[in-house]
Amino acid sequence: MSHAYLNGFASKARAFLADESGATAIEYGLIAAGIAVAIVTAVFTIGDDLNDLFGAVSGKVQEGTALAQ
Repeated sequence: MSHAYLNGFASKARAFLADESGATAIEYGLIAAGIAVAIVTAVFTIGDDLNDLFGAVSGKVQEGTALAQ
């Protein structure tokens, strides 16, 4: 192999290792995954309470409409 070929390869390898655009994309992906986990956790934690609340409101609305008729 020639010396010029090795110098070209070495400069391209250095440029590849110095390029941080891929790392930035990975960081954004990790942030998005963390947000998704937080949303799923919140939905499962609060989901039953919200279901009970809407059930109670629905019952009161049905009682109110039955009395109005």
